[in-house]
Amino acid sequence: MREFGKGGFSLKRAPRRLRLVYGGFLVLTAIGFATQFGFEIGRIGVTPAAIATFYRGSESGDVMVFPKTAAQLLEVTHAHAFVMAIVFLILAHLFVSTSAPETLKMVVLTVAFVGTVGDLMSPWLVRYGAASCAWLALGSWIAQGAGNLVLLVVSSWECLSGQENGS
Repeated sequence: MREFGKGGFSLKRAPRRLRLVYGGFLVLTAIGFATQFGFEIGRIGVTPAAIATFYRGSESGDVMVFPKTAAQLLEVTHAHAFVMAIVFLILAHLFVSTSAPETLKMVVLTVAFVGTVGDLMSPWLVRYGAASCAWLALGSWIAQGAGNLVLLVVSSWECLSGQENGS
């Protein structure tokens, strides 16, 4: 964190040992995002109907699905809000420290943030609002995934292509 406090910190010019630490974080974060994607596809589904069924429940079909309770949603939201905030904060700091154009940085950070907030809010809206809010969940997943993918790829590239400075 001390390195971030220095004016003009650049991920590409960071000492090699620091880029290795950040690179390790990015690899672990990519695994986390991949498992989240797998959960969304495998357990929830990626159609608005499947998302609505996951949160609202359904008695039709082969298997009865119970609606999520407020306590279940609160437990998941509580855990995810903290973790997602920390991951976003670190990814954003790394991304801001890259040589990407400022406009791209603002767009990607906004998309990733809005997608993350939507991901936290949409289960509540689907469950207690309207089933059509499943479209918001799906859009949030896409925005969050696309934004985070850019944050990961650009930051990883800068870690890998950093200048050797002997540190």
